[in-house]
Amino acid sequence: MINGKLINPDSIVVIGGSDDLFKPGGKILKNIIDGKFHGTLYVVNPKQEVVQGVKSYRDLRDIPETDLAILAIQAKYCLPNVELLVREKNTKAFIIISAGFSEAGEEGRKLENEIADLVNSVNGTLIGPNCIGVISPYYNGIFTTPVPRLNKMGCDFVSGSGATAVFIFESAIPKGVNFSSVFSVGNSAQTGVEDVLEYWDDTYEHGISPSVKLIYVESIRDPDKLLHHASSLIRKGCRIAAIKAGTSEAGSRAASSHTGALATSDSAVEALFRKAGIVRCAGREELTTVASVFFYKPLKGRNLAIITHAGGPAVMLTDALSEGGMNIPKITGEHHDKLLSMMNPGASADNPIDLIATATNDQLNNIIEYVDKKMPQIDGMSVIFGNNGLNDMTVIYDLLHKKISECDKPLFPILPSVASSHTELEYFLEKGHVNFPDEVVLARALTRISNTPYPAEEKIFLEKVDVPAIRKIIDSSESGYLEPSTIQQLLRAASIPVVREGVATTKQEIISLAEKLGYPLVLKVVGPVHKSDVGGVTLNIKSHKHLEAEFERMKRIEGVTGVMAQEMLSGTELFIGAKYEPRFGHIILCGLGGIFVEVLGDISSGLAPLTFNEANSMIRSLRAYKIIKGTRGKSGINEAKFAEIIVRLSSLLRFATEIKELDLNPLIGSQKNITVVDARIRIEKQV
Repeated sequence: MINGKLINPDSIVVIGGSDDLFKPGGKILKNIIDGKFHGTLYVVNPKQEVVQGVKSYRDLRDIPETDLAILAIQAKYCLPNVELLVREKNTKAFIIISAGFSEAGEEGRKLENEIADLVNSVNGTLIGPNCIGVISPYYNGIFTTPVPRLNKMGCDFVSGSGATAVFIFESAIPKGVNFSSVFSVGNSAQTGVEDVLEYWDDTYEHGISPSVKLIYVESIRDPDKLLHHASSLIRKGCRIAAIKAGTSEAGSRAASSHTGALATSDSAVEALFRKAGIVRCAGREELTTVASVFFYKPLKGRNLAIITHAGGPAVMLTDALSEGGMNIPKITGEHHDKLLSMMNPGASADNPIDLIATATNDQLNNIIEYVDKKMPQIDGMSVIFGNNGLNDMTVIYDLLHKKISECDKPLFPILPSVASSHTELEYFLEKGHVNFPDEVVLARALTRISNTPYPAEEKIFLEKVDVPAIRKIIDSSESGYLEPSTIQQLLRAASIPVVREGVATTKQEIISLAEKLGYPLVLKVVGPVHKSDVGGVTLNIKSHKHLEAEFERMKRIEGVTGVMAQEMLSGTELFIGAKYEPRFGHIILCGLGGIFVEVLGDISSGLAPLTFNEANSMIRSLRAYKIIKGTRGKSGINEAKFAEIIVRLSSLLRFATEIKELDLNPLIGSQKNITVVDARIRIEKQV
């Protein structure tokens, strides 16, 4: 629970404050003083009466009542100090920057929990321990540098790692990104990333509160809380970007060691962020570049015009945007001729629009104006303009300042001359703008944002989903892998199309099945989990003789309890899977079958229950989406039916939480139909 005493205290005491600016207590005190804190400031230092010009108390019991206490002392001394402040000084907010708590072992965890319980007993707020502190509009309560420039409409930022927060400042400041508040939650003994999101959500006022929120998180302890408040903020008009670290096995170990917290499944995080509408970033540069994009007008489509006086960067920008699914449409006809007439000989108006090195300020102005006002097929512009010695960069930056404000469409400035035009660039940033020094990083940020869906609706699709039938099947089944006939019943209860099939244990039964289903057929063993690994799948069986021979061979495979016969379908192999993740629920995965899943790992994830918008977004985010649409003369699959099956499966799982693993692999898709031809479902019931 974040209270007003943490955000806007009337008084602060720094316990462990000193004159040594190379110690946390000394540096945090200096940052508070330099930040012009308007309240009363106290220091507790048993060896001094004045510290950095501030009255120092040798004994904590001698200070007046205090709203906020910042502790920069050894971990073993923190509990008695907190206890005294709670009992005698009416202190309701605490920032503990000291290390040596849960990240150091069980004894530290016990001490951390005792402090949290003590603060909770008075409805107080605890930040940390093991953090760099807090920056609010009213004080600079961190012990690190740089201290970012504060702006009431800058970014709100919460980080689970203090060092990472500092490095994110280092990335953001040169771009011109400002901050409104910073929370470094450290070990999150009481207040974690989710709690900060809750505070932002509960206090948000449109047009008054900052609308850009940034997150660095290593462990998500309450996914439901994060989902609720992040999606609520985005629906109110905010834009959120986040890094979730600890996604690899090695990274997970590092995250656990660093914060004393458990890492979370990456597919679950990806699904959670997609459902919430959070733009997920891979690193610091991407995070701060996405934040930079957030400060410009929103891009309402995927069609961009690139305006440049340098060919190479424009080519790299075009490649990176195209790779991410953005469009750089070729300009032809009247628009092409009109743009060309505005430029010097040798220029190009194809898109990128290359004004060449001799471009003038007026030419740049006219091109931007024409694209903005006369070309409705273009959704946004990026202008690449560096210092080649032929222009007064102050004049260029003044023009861009004016056009960014006046244009109806977003205009993203790529200004790479950060050394030769440093002074002029500072002048541009002082006007409240953000710069993108690297065109490829900008392209990746734009595609990340464009490919992130809006927060999903909070409803479950139940049309032709027979919930009582689903529960009856689950309730009557034992833990373990379900039989093929049970799987078919379960899928049909959710109106998911399944292939016609049957299981035989005798030669006569398999012949009867063949006559019922018709040739060609597929035979599969029943029993082994991985059928292909044991030679348990045979395709394109067209005769009784072939059928009988394969049946006899399969019956001799170890572990086989029966042989399944299926009608043979042709089309594109697809994959849908699901896994139950503790605290998150069911994670739905989709992709193309075969090599795309097994070798290339081309899958997309979503958090059940899913809406049709979410399912469509999952499908379209696949690298193999062109195959789904149809490519090189080959027909695509029925995308709408693929999305419907994903949604229906997510609804089924919502009412069958006992399902822990599920694979529909493959489904066979064509332009008309999509059908499940192989499925595996494992349930787990509590004893």
